[in-house]
Amino acid sequence: MKASILIVPILAVSLFMGCKNDHKKTMEGTEQESTETVTTPEKTEMDNHAAETKKIKVRLEPKSKSNVSGNVLFKEVDGIVSMVAVFDGLSEGEHAIHLHEKADCSAEDGTSSGGHWNPTAQPHGKWGSSEGYHKGDIGNFTADAKGHGTISFSTDEWCIGCGDPSKDILGKAVIVHQGTDDFTTQPTGNAGGRVSCGGIIE
Repeated sequence: MKASILIVPILAVSLFMGCKNDHKKTMEGTEQESTETVTTPEKTEMDNHAAETKKIKVRLEPKSKSNVSGNVLFKEVDGIVSMVAVFDGLSEGEHAIHLHEKADCSAEDGTSSGGHWNPTAQPHGKWGSSEGYHKGDIGNFTADAKGHGTISFSTDEWCIGCGDPSKDILGKAVIVHQGTDDFTTQPTGNAGGRVSCGGIIE
């Protein structure tokens, strides 16, 4: 009888300790699993997206004895190139802006940059015209009474450093003209002298 009484407490203690050890093992396994690092698809997509963005900043200098200077930011994201340009020193009113063939602004009048960039051999015209337009025919923008002017533009017909001669703007120049592009006169739009120039280079 005494032996039976002693066995019961011993069995109870053994059972309790076994449960406690099992619980500890379970907790340790849970803690170990909770420390694992998982890379989410969203993070990977964001990293890839950031890698696809290309930027080039162009500084324009005065030409033809003008005081016109400015900065242009080109940015390419997912096959779309956007351009944001800011200028100072302009006469009040409308001015033409184009991309020209060469990133060479060495001439005092900016003519070293060549003619309008026209890799597809189209007639000069307003961007998007069914009758044709140069890949460099950006258009006109307006300067205020203080000589400040801005223009924004975007297209999938340009790229930055892709190597396609019909799309790549690297090696070209941004030219601001004294006058307004009439979108008709060939091959320049009768936009007047070149008052500011900046080469698009890496």
